[in-house]
Order: sequence, then C-alpha cells, then structure tokens
Amino acid sequence: MKKALKKFDEFLIELINIKMSHRYLDALMYRVTNLGGAVFSTLLVISLILIGSTNTKIVGIESLVSLCISQAVVHTLKKILGRERPYNIIEHLNTFGINLKDYSFPSGHTAASFSIATTIALNMPKLTILVFTIAIIVGISRIYLAVHYPTDVAAGIIIGTILAIIVHYQLMEFVYKLGEFIGIEL
Repeated sequence: MKKALKKFDEFLIELINIKMSHRYLDALMYRVTNLGGAVFSTLLVISLILIGSTNTKIVGIESLVSLCISQAVVHTLKKILGRERPYNIIEHLNTFGINLKDYSFPSGHTAASFSIATTIALNMPKLTILVFTIAIIVGISRIYLAVHYPTDVAAGIIIGTILAIIVHYQLMEFVYKLGEFIGIEL
C-alpha cells in the first residue's frame, strides 16, 4: 500500500508541477496559495466577525473555531509524522524559491481552506461552488509549488472538511457562547 501511495504521489506531483508548468500558472499559483495561508484565513474570519450581519458573525466565529481546531490537528500531525517536503526529496521539481522549515503532511493551507469553505457552504449554500472551487485551487497550488504531495493535500481536505462538519453539528453551543462572550447579540 505504501509503495502504491508513493507512486501515486510522484505521478501526480510530476503531472501538476512539471507537465502543467506554465508562466501564467506560475504567477497565479504563487499568489492563490496565500488564500489558504494564516494571514488571509485569519483576516477573512475576523472580517466576517467584525463586519457581517449577526448571522455572518456567527459563521465567522464558527469558521474561526473550525480553523483553530483543524490547524491544531495539522500541526500536531506534522510534528508526529515528520514527512519531508517534496522539493527536498524529488530533485527535478520546480521549487519557485520556496524553502519552508516545517514538515509536509498534512497540508495546513488546504485544511484551512476546506475548514472555512465547508463552514461557509453549510451556512450559506449559495456560495458552495465558489468557496469549494477556491479551496480546491488552493490545494492544487500546494502541489504545483512542490511544497506538498497530493496525499498531503488529500489529508488536508479530509481534516478541514470533517472538523468543520463536527463543529457545525456538535459544537454550535460553544460557538454561540463564544459569540456572546465577544459581544454579539443573538
């Protein structure tokens, strides 16, 4: 099983990083990947909390809770599993000058994107296609930039999605209490 996953990872990363390589995609992927980063994700959920209607503020708090939980899981797994990034292992990849110090598995950017996208989709179904399209592109960008294997991205999708669903269906009482604590009238 491990050999099959390794072959799958190597095939897809070469397809996405090398064979799909194009100067326009280079510029796009280098920028779009930041939509799953800590700065954008945090600013997005804080904006929902500060600027939105009461319902949007609750979605922002729910997103923040699912984001925090998913990132705690991601960073714990990174430390436990210690998987090297693809550009450190596969020599001929396009690296775009990126040199990250943490480990590869699972993808934190992808988990963040999917935790927020799932939360928004569960609460605002009209935005489902938009938010999941963005989240998928963020995941692909991580492979394109050679900072993650496809299985890292798949794990990020699973972690972000499942934890957002758990928050939505099991932790909403906590979300509402947190909202009241920060002064949102329900």
